Amino acid sequence: MRDDDFAAFVAAHGSRLVRLAELMCGDPHRAADLTQTALERAYLRWQRIEADDPLAYVRRIIVNSYRDWWRRRGREWSTDAVPDRPVPWDVADRHAEQARVRTALASLTRRERQVVVLRYYADLSEAAIAAELGIAPGTVKSCLSRALTRMRAMPEFATEAGRSRTG
Repeated sequence: MRDDDFAAFVAAHGSRLVRLAELMCGDPHRAADLTQTALERAYLRWQRIEADDPLAYVRRIIVNSYRDWWRRRGREWSTDAVPDRPVPWDVADRHAEQARVRTALASLTRRERQVVVLRYYADLSEAAIAAELGIAPGTVKSCLSRALTRMRAMPEFATEAGRSRTG
């Protein structure tokens, strides 16, 4: 029963968790490792966490694992390779957009990147982000504001009318 429930959870949320990790760390291989580690830890505690919010639990493990890795390494590894995924629109346009977003995320600080990814990719509220990262909600707001200001100032996010496409 535990195996079936866990397999269903991974099937439903696995690719989204990998993508979350990839947006945080910028490296698809590191993201796969972070996600695998999080899923291993969650599996060992599955009976205890299943009744609560297992997605939040696994997401928190990914955030903490990334933070631990970042502290140990002290630097980031990024890649220009974009994973192939079927898309309903032009593949070249999607790859170009992904490259712009990755470049923008790479220019942010670690904390700013975490806050932006958790807010706009994971669709968490400011209070949920604060709980995930163990920081004050005010810190989330100010960090998000700084990050969006920096991203809006980037030429790749400016439109002809001078308006921003982000946030």
